[in-house]
Formats: sequence, structure tokens, C-alpha cells
Amino acid sequence: MTSPPSGHSTPLQNLEADVALRAILKGTATETGQQFFTALVQNLTSVLGTHGAWVTEYLPETRRLRALAFWLDGQWIMDYEMDIAGTPCERVIDTAKLVHFPDRILDIFPHREELRAAGAASYMGVPLQDTDGEILGHMAVIDRRPIPEEPRIHAVFQIFAARAAAELRRLRAEAEVREREEKVSWLLSSAMDAIIELDHQFHITHVNPATEKTFQCRAEEMIGQDFRHFLLPDDAVRLVALTDELDKRAEGQRSLWIPRGLTICCPSGQSFPAEATLSRFELHRKTFTTLILRNIHDRINAEEQIRSLTVETELLQEALQSFQPDGVLVGESPAFQRVIQDIAQVAPTETTVLITGETGTGKELVARAIHEGSARRNRPLVTVNCAAIPATLIESELFGHEAGAFTGATKKREGRFALADQGTIFLDEIGDLAIDLQAKLLRVLQEGEFDPLGSTATKKVHVRVLAATNHDLSRLVSQGKFREDLYHRLNVFPIHLTPLRERGDDVVRLASVFTQRLAGKMGRAVMPLDAEDIRRLKSYGWPGNVRELQNVVERAVITAVDGRLNLERALPETVAQPSLARLNGEPAPRTIRTAKELEELERTNILRALEATKWKVSGEGGAAKLLGLNASTLASRMRTLKIQKPAGR
Repeated sequence: MTSPPSGHSTPLQNLEADVALRAILKGTATETGQQFFTALVQNLTSVLGTHGAWVTEYLPETRRLRALAFWLDGQWIMDYEMDIAGTPCERVIDTAKLVHFPDRILDIFPHREELRAAGAASYMGVPLQDTDGEILGHMAVIDRRPIPEEPRIHAVFQIFAARAAAELRRLRAEAEVREREEKVSWLLSSAMDAIIELDHQFHITHVNPATEKTFQCRAEEMIGQDFRHFLLPDDAVRLVALTDELDKRAEGQRSLWIPRGLTICCPSGQSFPAEATLSRFELHRKTFTTLILRNIHDRINAEEQIRSLTVETELLQEALQSFQPDGVLVGESPAFQRVIQDIAQVAPTETTVLITGETGTGKELVARAIHEGSARRNRPLVTVNCAAIPATLIESELFGHEAGAFTGATKKREGRFALADQGTIFLDEIGDLAIDLQAKLLRVLQEGEFDPLGSTATKKVHVRVLAATNHDLSRLVSQGKFREDLYHRLNVFPIHLTPLRERGDDVVRLASVFTQRLAGKMGRAVMPLDAEDIRRLKSYGWPGNVRELQNVVERAVITAVDGRLNLERALPETVAQPSLARLNGEPAPRTIRTAKELEELERTNILRALEATKWKVSGEGGAAKLLGLNASTLASRMRTLKIQKPAGR
């Protein structure tokens, strides 16, 4: 097939990148799964003006491609699957690069009957890859006319491919989560202890098979019942009080051992004393309670099995919690690119890393990136917030304890270092670790061993340590608040995260990423940032850094009007309010604030939130929720800013 005559052009030669990008956003922003690929292929053929297009998933064991969506000559080709041997697609898969045959493809692949039947003259294909480079699938177009070899065509095609690859990655992650959920379900079903889930009114919503045996009652007869009817009156009152206590705790600490256990009253009239643990969690903005009960008469026979089950469950919970689709490392500023380079250099090693930076700069994201880039990526990443755990519990939390080690320690518990064995442990807010525990941590770093509370046996572990802080540890060392030897053991490879206000145009890049992601989740079409949006973003000081930016963008997407971000409402009032100069048509001057002014601004903002919530820090209606912060982070900032609750409040 020849090129079009002079003076005539193909649709591809008139391709406008902006129009193509809008088509991608409009056509796929609200779709997922099969509907997403259908919409993508339709928009691809529409934008490029080709006769055919398809997206496939790759089956490496058979070297075949299975179509997720295949459009040719105005109709869908259903259930299409092909062997890639001797095809243009084979070159795409084997080279993992964009492959483009602008014209006369039948001269290159004369024996491919499907190309001849379609009358194909040109072909363009690109691989769809996972973040580690694994081939997930393939996207291609064919046309009966030449496809010009122009950079803008390749760029638009790559953008379509990036969207398709992202959806394939999402579907794969979703499948992995489903598999983990099935494993959790199996663990619960196989547990010998009674596990009961309650809603916010203490009505039973789910029980495992062991509950039916323990309560001598079928699950159907229990679901929907008020669990307090299965307790003695005093125990019912105590259960409510304990759940209220848990709601006041920081996230991640909402579980406890019920002292003296509970007395269970079965429908048959029999009763028995039970050991009990209680935990609270939120799902889809609803609060649930989990009770784990064991008839103490069965303790001796079941103790070893439940201990193993507890450890396996905790590890699985850690793996599920570590999946963070919202985590992004985006930026092109020199300071941020140095961070990316540092991560790439240190991740494959076993070196201890100290991550420093202000609150909200993304220290945990960096830690996760280091773990994912290491040889330990398939082992647990265990996170510990040293500022969120009470001083009386931190040693047990880190190193575990034996039964009877202290009051309330009725059974053995594995610590975080034991759970992280062969993996990575991330010690956040390390500057808040009590001085008496620093020597024990130093021993783990130097010798790889520790003694659980109440144990005479030394435990060996092989753990990589990543630590983070928003404090100046060298200053804490000079003040005698942090061990110098521990500081040097942690500071082997320091990574400093620059505040967002010093990263230039990165605030705009991050805002764009957050906008696309959040708009997609909410099923909304939002236009790209305009000049006024960019001005607003760059004129604000961002004391809360990237975390605050994400919260602001989320508010702006929620309150968007006619597809335009509502930053005027989303940003703090002092920034969003237009100045007199702007009202007169003059450009608004950019305010430069000192570090001391920013600190005072943050202090004032926190005090306002505390006053508005009557000094309730955590939980529903607390200051942390109002500020969009974790309760532990707010507590840490209050200590740093020397904010204390007034007497009598």
C-alpha cells in the first residue's frame, strides 16, 4: 500500500495531542475492568483513526495473547487468542519495546493470513509492563493506510498504553488481595477459638465455625442478635466500657486483652468462663468489633495451635496493610531526584537507612520503596510508630514477652522484630524512643539478637532496619536525649526529604497525579490544572507537606464545579481569600514566610482544631480527624511544638 497523494493527509497526520489526551480522560476515567479496556480500544481507534485496535493479556507459559478487547472494522472480535510466533506481536513481547511498521507489513510477514485478510498495511504495538518490567500484555493497532512514524503519534500511543498497563496492574493487585482475603477466611474458619464480629450496636454480624461449637448454637440463630444477651449483666457493661476505651486509642493500638475474661451464657442455659481479646476497626466508615473467645478448659490442648495461628494472622495482616495503591513518589526537583537516586543505590544492599524530614514529606513511602527494591521484598515490612505506643508497652511491642512477664501478660506474644525476621522493620519517629530502650535496639543492630521480656533465652533475628524521624538527632545527642552510638549505627546511609515548599514545581506535578487518581476513584472527570490553580498551589507554604497537599486536592475534587478543581475552597482560608490587589486586577504578591512563621502558623492551626474538638485528639470527632492527620503524627507535632492541654480542660 502506498502513501496518500500529495495534498492529502491521513487522520494521524492531523493528530492533536491535547484532543487525544482529553479523549483518554473522558473515555476511561469512570471505567474499570472489561469496560475500561473496551472504552480504551474504542477511544484508541477514534483518536488514531485506525481500522483496528486491541488490548491483550500475555500468557507466558504458552507464549500466547488473549484479547481483553479487540475492535476491527467497526465490530468486536470476541474470544480472540493467538500464538505470537512469527508475528509482529512477538517482536513487541521479546524486545519489550514499541514496534512500528509504518507501511508494507505484508512484505515483512507474507505468511500471516490474518494480516492479509484484514488488508493491513501498517502496524504499531507496545508492551504493557508491570513496575518490575514483567510483560503483562500488549496493545496494538493496524491500518490499511500507512501509519506515519512521527513522535507525537508514538507519544499518544504510549499514553494509551500506560493507562492500559496501569489497569492491568490494578487488576493483578486486586486479584492478589482477593487471594489474601481467601487465606484470611481460611485461617478464621480453621481457628479453634470462637471469633465473633459485632457492628457498632454490638449486634453479631459474623461468626466462625468454632463459635457454633463453643456456644452450642447455630450461626443462623446468632447473626443479628445483640451479643450482650450472651453475657452476664456486669460483663455486658464492662464490654461497652472497654470499646469506649479502645476508641480513644491511636490507630493501630485498638486492641486489648480483657482482664478476668468474660462469662459466656449459652442459649442452652450453660455458661463458661472465657479468655477474651477485643479489637476495633473501621471499614467503609463503619466501626466493627472483633472478639476472640476461648473456653479456658480447652487452654492446654489449644494453646500451641492458637499461638501459631496468631503469628500467621499478624503476618498476613501486615502484608495486606502494606499494599498502598495511593503511595506515589513523584517529582523532578534536584532535591527529590537525589532521593530517588539514593533509594536506587541503597535498596539492593543490607545497609541501615535513616530517613529524615518534616512531618508529611513521605518518609514511610521512601521506606516502602527501599523495601520493595531489596532482596527482602517478598518478606514482611513491619512498621512501628515509636511515638504512638505507650512507653510501658513499647518494649513488649518491639521484642515480645513471655506469659507472666508482667501483669496482664497471660500468654506469650511475639514482638515486631520477631515478625520481621528475614524481612524489614521500619521504626518511624525513632527520635521519640525512650533512652532506656535505645541500648536494647543498639544490641539488635550490632548483634542481631534480643531477649523478650520475661525470657531467659536469647532470640536471633536477621532484620534490615530502616528508621525515620522529624527530629534533629544530632541535637538530641548533644542534649543527652539520644545515644550517640545508636545515632551512628542508624545514620549509616542518611536520606533527607526536602519540605514540599522547597521543591519548586513538584507541588504542581504531585497535585496533578493526586487529581487524576482521586477523580478516577470518585468516578469524576476533572480538567487539568490551569494557571490560576498552579498559582494558588505554589503560593501556599504547605506546612503539612505532601500529606496536606493530598488532603487539599481531595477536598478540591469533591467540591469541583463543572469539572474544575475548587482550590479556593479547599485551601486554607488565608491562602484561598483573594487579595485587594487581585480584586483590582493586579497580580497577587507571593508571600515568603520564615521557618519560625510557618511553625507558629502550624501551632495556631493545631490549637484551633483542639479548641474546636474540646481537646479530643484521636477518634471520631477528634482534632486529628479534623486536621487530616494520623493521631500519632498529631501527638508528635504537639510534643515538638510544646502544645499541652490546659489545666481543667
